[in-house]
Amino acid sequence: MPEISRFFGIVIAIYYKEHGIPHFHARYGDQAGVFAITELRLIEGHLPRRVLALVLEWAFEHRDELMKDWELAMARKPLQSIPPLE
Repeated sequence: MPEISRFFGIVIAIYYKEHGIPHFHARYGDQAGVFAITELRLIEGHLPRRVLALVLEWAFEHRDELMKDWELAMARKPLQSIPPLE
């Protein structure tokens, strides 16, 4: 899995073989969600309310970096790590 960040048990990834709108995946235990980067909203899946808030806070702080990683993934290039939420 092309992991780009990890914090508070949440794993953030962008997959290389994706298509559609720019998005990233967040996994917490056995739950997962897909988030649109441009709109910063959950578009698929389910996460606990607190985890959802943490992911959105992190994504808001790193929206530009997420878009850069999305573009790298679409070009099949190595992704850049993004600092975790502290």
